[in-house]
Amino acid sequence: MAMKTRALKGALPMARLPRSKNKGTSGQMTIELAAAIPVMIAVAVISTNAMLFFSECAAFDGVACEAVRVHATSPGFGQSQGDALYRVSQAVASQFDKPYTTTSVSCERVGLGMVRYTARLEFAPTLFGMGFRSEVFGVALPRMSHSVEYVIDPYKPGVIA
Repeated sequence: MAMKTRALKGALPMARLPRSKNKGTSGQMTIELAAAIPVMIAVAVISTNAMLFFSECAAFDGVACEAVRVHATSPGFGQSQGDALYRVSQAVASQFDKPYTTTSVSCERVGLGMVRYTARLEFAPTLFGMGFRSEVFGVALPRMSHSVEYVIDPYKPGVIA
């Protein structure tokens, strides 16, 4: 038995399981995730609304131009400027009847008998389609607007200046 004790004295101690060097950090990842989730949601809402707004603006430009070209550049016999304005505004509004968009069209006479049509799109931010929200986690989401103008030359029917 004496031999065995000598051999054990020089041997390495039994391997132990490593202890955590960072005591007290067991819930740190959960806290970081809880702090980061509102920021990630706010960034997602803002970027989604920005992309939706740019998409609506691109579609609006095409629809407004087409409506002015069809209904205002060559009016029908006996059709007044007010009738053309009504038809243009109805054509634009029928394409943008979503709950988060509103449209308006106005016209005014400018020099040399030309008429300027101004179409305006107003966009209310949504929370992934769940209605208007003015803020998300304290980040303000303002209403955005886009307008486009077309000038009609009465002496060249069908031409937008």
